[in-house]
This record gives sequence, C-alpha cells and structure tokens, in this order.
Amino acid sequence: MSEVFDWSFRKVVEVSASDSPTPGGGSVSALVASLGVAMTAMVCNLTIGKEKFKDVEPQAIEIRDEANEIIKKLEKLVAADIAEFGNFMSVLKLPKNTDEEKAKRTELMQKALKSATDTPLEIARTCLQALVITEKLSKIGNTMAISDAGVAAYVAEAALNAVLLSCDINIPMIKDQDYVQNVMAEKEKLVAEAKKLKDLAVATVQERMK
Repeated sequence: MSEVFDWSFRKVVEVSASDSPTPGGGSVSALVASLGVAMTAMVCNLTIGKEKFKDVEPQAIEIRDEANEIIKKLEKLVAADIAEFGNFMSVLKLPKNTDEEKAKRTELMQKALKSATDTPLEIARTCLQALVITEKLSKIGNTMAISDAGVAAYVAEAALNAVLLSCDINIPMIKDQDYVQNVMAEKEKLVAEAKKLKDLAVATVQERMK
C-alpha cells in the first residue's frame, strides 16, 4: 500500500511540488483518479437509503462497492508507480565499464522500461473501470448530487489521458517493437473508450439536471 495515502493533503501537494521525483506524473494521475472515483462513491452514498431512489438502491450499492475497490486498487498502483521509478534509477546507476556490464545493464534497462510502462497502463485501465461505473451511476444517481457524477467522469478521463504520458516517455527507448505496438494499440482503445463513456455520462448528467 502507498504511504502517500497516509499523508495530509497539504503534504501530498508540497512533496509533489518539490524537487523530489516521486510522487511523479503516474502516481499523481492515480491520486487524482482516486478523488474522481470518490465522487462516484459519494453520489452512491447520497442515493442509498433515499425513498425516492429505492428502486435503484441495489445498483447504487453495487456501484459504490466497486468504486471503493477501485480506490483501493489505485492506492496500490500509486505505490507501484513510485517503486517503478526507484527500480529504474537503480538500473540507471549500474556500472557499464566492461562489455559484460554494459550488456547486463541494457538487458535490465529494457525490463525496467517495460515494467515502468505496464504500471501506468494499468492505472489507465483502472480509470476506465471508474468511467464504466460512473456512466452507469449517471443514469440512476440522486439528482440532487448528480453533478458530482459528471465531475467524476471528467476527472477519470483526465487522469487516464494524463497517466498515458508516462507510457509515452518510455516507449521510444523500448526495443521490443511487438510490445510497443501492443501498448500503442491498447492506448488508442483506452482513450477512445474513455472519451465515449465520459461524453455519455456528462450528457446524461446534463439532461438530469434540467
């Protein structure tokens, strides 16, 4: 689990703004995503137990429980993203005085680059999960708080697009072109699906606020 989640919000902002390399773009994107999903959970909690929304309460409970699981997953991914940076830096410092050392360093660097790409990709997949449940919630959530479901959708899509930049910075250095092509294809699908879900959720929210 990530110790960042135990920090005060002031410390999160201060450390993120400092010259400390972590939390960096990937973990900050995951932190932001967790705030977005928290809005999804909040709207569920403001729907559950209300007579007016009794018919949709089972769905609201299901979405809330899934939102809470996504928040837990994002916490782990913040820790994973920070660990990836540490691993990358350790490999970067390996000696390269002999041909053998250079070959070993190159091999480990390629592994580190792939791993440092897989983690932000997983964060993006998790943001998409958040958008799936938020789009469902936009149709049934308490209308008095439904604007916050729209906030959740905007934030989740923004976090998804943001974290994919952490893949983009690694991709030019990865030599395995099959891996690169797979990542690029998945990125394209994630971005397109996220936009579609965000647009649907926001349109529904706008309609239900009239």
